[in-house]
Amino acid sequence: MKNSGRSLKRRLQLLGDRISRIKHRKGHGVHSPFVYGFVRKVLMTKSLCEELGTDLYDSLMAAGVAEKRAMELHNTLCYIEGQSYSINDVECDLSILLADYPVEKLRWAYEEAKREGITLVVCQPYLNRERQNEVKILLEEHRSTTIDNRAYILFFNNRLPKQHYRL
Repeated sequence: MKNSGRSLKRRLQLLGDRISRIKHRKGHGVHSPFVYGFVRKVLMTKSLCEELGTDLYDSLMAAGVAEKRAMELHNTLCYIEGQSYSINDVECDLSILLADYPVEKLRWAYEEAKREGITLVVCQPYLNRERQNEVKILLEEHRSTTIDNRAYILFFNNRLPKQHYRL
């Protein structure tokens, strides 16, 4: 009997999570002009931004990232007006850490990105409990805006206020 109570509580928690994400799905309830623009120009766009070529998109597709997510991350680079990217390294305007990036190194990568003012992307933050717990700690510490899109979390290291959006 005790498990059914816990199960119900967990189901209600998941329902609340889904409702909070739905309200921000198309930018509704987002009070940050930066994040609203991100939702409209990155998440809702069905075409690839070709200002910077398609190198990032091609690299992500070759790494096994889903097409939709590869397009969103490519368009993110255009949206933040970045010129360079790195995959599983922290050295460019947009650093993307894929699911195979070691959990033990997430803290180091986060600190480097913060120090250099780099936008950091952690892909598949809920892959396992260890990764989820580490990302949760980073989210609590982060001093700027973050966007959680379930498939990845963006840590913006700029002058944006501390806000956390779950889309």
